[in-house]
Amino acid sequence: MSDSGKAPSAPWSWPDELDALVAAPKHHRVLLENAQVRVLDTRIAPGEIVPLHTHRWPATYHVISWGDFVRRDAEGKVQVDTRGRPPVAAGAALWSEPLGPHTLENVGVTDIHVVSIELKTASAAR
Repeated sequence: MSDSGKAPSAPWSWPDELDALVAAPKHHRVLLENAQVRVLDTRIAPGEIVPLHTHRWPATYHVISWGDFVRRDAEGKVQVDTRGRPPVAAGAALWSEPLGPHTLENVGVTDIHVVSIELKTASAAR
């Protein structure tokens, strides 16, 4: 997750099979979807690794519970490791640009539980 407000300019180039709901349905559940938004409930238990997947649209994330995680790209290179950083408080809101192929491993001792609101209309050109 990032706090950058700048959208990437490249068109979306990853296959639909890598969409979070298709590639990692154990961890992502749709709460609402229409032409403008998709709201996902994401839960990752300690020790779990979410399979390789993408998030096509920019999103806000509402943190229900937080734990340390390691996000890796498709080649296994670490993109983000939250260990040693201050934890994100329950109730916090975060922003993320679209995310290309990645895995996410919960390396903490608590569940990661976030509700994301993906803004489909923010990237209609993708």
